[in-house]
Amino acid sequence: MTQMTVLNAPTRRRLLWAAVASLAGLQAGCSLPSRQSGIGRAPDSPASRDYRRVVASHLYRRNSERIYQGMMPPNLYAIGVLQVDINRSGQVVRTHWLRAPSHAPEVVAEIERIVRRAAPYPAPRSTVTYTDTWLWDRSGRFQLDTLTEGQL
Repeated sequence: MTQMTVLNAPTRRRLLWAAVASLAGLQAGCSLPSRQSGIGRAPDSPASRDYRRVVASHLYRRNSERIYQGMMPPNLYAIGVLQVDINRSGQVVRTHWLRAPSHAPEVVAEIERIVRRAAPYPAPRSTVTYTDTWLWDRSGRFQLDTLTEGQL
């Protein structure tokens, strides 16, 4: 007979959040415009992964006092997935929420302010769509999924 392992509540919560974060991470990524149609996604290309890290690092440098240090707590105040179109001069052209934390409109507004104030970004070779998952703590500090230290 197989013995069943019973997980305690904190372990179950960590596993559930890891699954949610993994799914959000799959949804997040950068897309580069296709030369043929002007629209396209290349989330798995090394160039888009590299630029995603460049943009996330840029946001961390511009907001060092707002970055949550260490592992995030198990119960985050808000999680959102935001797309940001960045043109060849590093300016924000458009923001679009794939998953907005609708219960926290103040977080939505603050993230959009953070993104716009951080411009100009390192200039890409062509217009790109940078997508990342924002992990927001009640303290107003955050981590980005690209550079997260994980969650308790």
